[in-house]
Amino acid sequence: MEADLAASAPEPALQPAPQPTPEPDSRADVTGAGRRLWDDLRRSVARAVVGADEPLRMITVALLADGHVLLEDVPGTGKTLLARAVARSLDLRMTRIQGTPDLLPSDVTGSSLFEPGGLRFVPGPVFTNLLLVDEVNRATPRTQSALLEAMQERQVTIEGTTHLLPDPFLVLATQNPVEFEGTFALPQAQLDRFLLRARVGYPDGEGERQIARRYQAAAEPLDAIDPVIDGARLLEVREQVRRVRVADEVEAYLVEVARATRSHPDLELGASPRATVALYRVAQAFAVLEGRAFVTPDDVKAVAPAVLVHRLVVNLDRSLHGATAEGAVAAILGSVPVPPVAGG
Repeated sequence: MEADLAASAPEPALQPAPQPTPEPDSRADVTGAGRRLWDDLRRSVARAVVGADEPLRMITVALLADGHVLLEDVPGTGKTLLARAVARSLDLRMTRIQGTPDLLPSDVTGSSLFEPGGLRFVPGPVFTNLLLVDEVNRATPRTQSALLEAMQERQVTIEGTTHLLPDPFLVLATQNPVEFEGTFALPQAQLDRFLLRARVGYPDGEGERQIARRYQAAAEPLDAIDPVIDGARLLEVREQVRRVRVADEVEAYLVEVARATRSHPDLELGASPRATVALYRVAQAFAVLEGRAFVTPDDVKAVAPAVLVHRLVVNLDRSLHGATAEGAVAAILGSVPVPPVAGG
C-alpha cells in the first residue's frame, strides 16, 4: 500500500539552477569615474585659472597615483592660484609654506611643547591634504630633508614618536628655474621623491586678456569654485586606478624606456627603479583620465618626460655642447621599439 502511494505521488517540480550574479565591470567603473573627475575638475578650476589644463592634468594624475608634484616655472604664472583652486575643487585642506633660508624643520613638521603635564605635540603645516611649498629651493638642505620622510612614508617622527599624515597627502612644491641667488639645489634623493614635474608656462594672448580682466567679475576668482568631489571619493577612485591593466608588452616597453636612460651617452645618472615604478603608476592614472582601463605605449610616451627628466643628471662635458635631459628622453622615446598592442 505504501509502495502504491509512493508511486502515485507527483514528482517535485525541477527548480532552475541559480544563476551567478554578474560581476560589476570595475574597469568601466574606473574609466567612468576617472573621466568624470577630470572633466568636472577642469571646468571647476577654469573658473579661476586660465590656460592651465596640462599642469592640472599632471596634478590630477599625481593625486590618483598617490605621488607629489614639482611645479617649475617663473614667478607670476599662477602656480599658487592653481594649487588653491585644486584644493577647493577637491574639498581638500591646504596649507602653504614659504621657502626661506631661515625656515626650520620644526616650522614644517611641528614641535613638542613642554607643559606642566608633560610634552604636547603641536602639528606643523605638513599635517594637511595638500601642502604647497613655495620656492622650495630657498629652504636650507636641513629643512628640505624634513620633507623626505613625509613625502615617502606619509609620516613624521618628532621626539621619537611617529605621527601619521592625513590621506590623501600631496606635496606641491614650486621653484624658479632661472633664479639661483640665495637658493639651494634640491638633492637627487629629494627630486626622486617627486612623482613628476610640471610647468605652467605663459598663457596665449586671449588667455592673458582673460586674466587681465578676471577681477572685474569678482574680487576673488576662487569664490566661484565649488567642490566637485570629496576626499573619500577621491581615495576610492585612486584605489581603482591600481587595477588598470598594463599588458606584458607595455610593461616591457615601459621598463626598457627607463633602463635606456642608464646607458645614454648624454646622461651621468639615469632613472632609478623608483622612477620605473613612478612611470608605471603615472601611465595608469593617465589612461584613466583618457577614459581607458588599459595602458597603451602612447600613454607611456606622453608621461615619460614629466616622470623622468627631473631625475636625470646630464654629463657635464655633454651639457657644454648643448645636451639636455629633455633631449635625451626624447631620443630614447624615438629609439626604443614600440610594441603593437591591441586595446583592452
